[in-house]
Amino acid sequence: MPIDILMPALSPTMEQGKLAKWLKAEGDKVKAGDIIAEIETDKATMEVEAVDEGILARILIADGTENVAVNTPIGVIAAEGEDIDAAGVPVGEEKATPAPAAKAAPAPAAEAPAATAPATVPAQAKSYDASSEFPAGAEIVTMTVREALRDAMAEEMRRDGDVFVMGEEVAEYQGAYKVTQGLLQEFGAKRVIDTPITEHGFAGIGVGAALTGLRPIVEFMTFNFAMQAIDQIINSAAKTLYMSGGQMGCPIVFRGPNGAAARVGAQHSHDYAAWYSNVPGLKVVMPYSASDAKGLLKSAIRDPNPIIFLENEILYGRTFEVPKSEDFLVPIGKAKVVRPGSDVTIVSFGIGMTYALGAAEALAKEGIEAEVIDLRTIRPMDIETVVASVQKTNRCVAVEEGFPQSGVTAEIGMKIMEAAFDYLDAPVARVTGKDVPMPYAANLEKLALPNIGEVVAAAKAVCYR
Repeated sequence: MPIDILMPALSPTMEQGKLAKWLKAEGDKVKAGDIIAEIETDKATMEVEAVDEGILARILIADGTENVAVNTPIGVIAAEGEDIDAAGVPVGEEKATPAPAAKAAPAPAAEAPAATAPATVPAQAKSYDASSEFPAGAEIVTMTVREALRDAMAEEMRRDGDVFVMGEEVAEYQGAYKVTQGLLQEFGAKRVIDTPITEHGFAGIGVGAALTGLRPIVEFMTFNFAMQAIDQIINSAAKTLYMSGGQMGCPIVFRGPNGAAARVGAQHSHDYAAWYSNVPGLKVVMPYSASDAKGLLKSAIRDPNPIIFLENEILYGRTFEVPKSEDFLVPIGKAKVVRPGSDVTIVSFGIGMTYALGAAEALAKEGIEAEVIDLRTIRPMDIETVVASVQKTNRCVAVEEGFPQSGVTAEIGMKIMEAAFDYLDAPVARVTGKDVPMPYAANLEKLALPNIGEVVAAAKAVCYR
């Protein structure tokens, strides 16, 4: 079937432009990605690529034509020998004018339909089953989150020569938190690159490399320092795929520790999960366990989109079971029911899971069985798994270390209200970090963070206990 070549837009506001010149002639063979024409506006010049393989069967708009409207057919690609007489109208040929349609009699006014809730999930939601993620028959080993992240990067670098790591102290020093330990020795200085202390600069280099088809892993010593690179992450990495009309992808992973550590002050303790999850074009991942850290990082490196991969310094040394398999992947955008229960749903992610699981154990001693869900991915958020649990328990507590205003737990609560309001027997409760910059003093820092007791109290409150 003949395919129209449409006048593309250089920007979301562009309405028309000049077809500067054709780089292919009628009858030339083309394949997807071939540059076939150039268009111009008063601000920029852009190359037009063939969208499919075939013959440039007809040129509909001649070189030098001004004021060509966006989405106007400018040419036709067809299979060799295909009849394209009906595929388009050449420049100068008159288009048939359709007869005006007869006016229909006005329809009687219909009653306004009853308002319905947003159809974000099915009426009976289905929970994602993560039990099959571990490869069948794989050996199970114990490792720290730090080791799992290192193994994920090493495996993907062996698999794909386009993958490389860059950041401050990732090479000679083996990583500020020893996450990149051993990578320099195995892959060399061309693929494990120490950078100056200039986040804006090396994040931009990473984005540029990704736009050319490489797969960079950019490590920030802490995501607090990524504020220096926010323009590169948001305006370049996140938006280019949309602004280029799908022509330029940015397969890049920004990773490093996020949120509070221990007595490092407000400028080194910020949780950026909610910030980045607000941005279309980004995927935001925040694992808790070593197996999820490994499986999700491998999936992130293979993903064609920019990924924000938020780790936690406190969790680096925690030990978990991990399948010993280079084929082990965890899908991005799927939550995990970590502990089944029937009385109340507790939802969290990242280090917030330590409070959720600790609270579930404490609640069980009082006869309250909590179902604990690890979101794992913040954007896209697997709200269907959460709703499926709420439809069973009729109660929910959402937990995070971030600030309460505009937080991830606020989004969780709103989505539950939209999709499962009629199932709730109590309002959704939230347990978050306190609404203050993180104190440096140990006693005040402890008070600023959530704790197991607060989660237990919230769960008992929604259970009216």
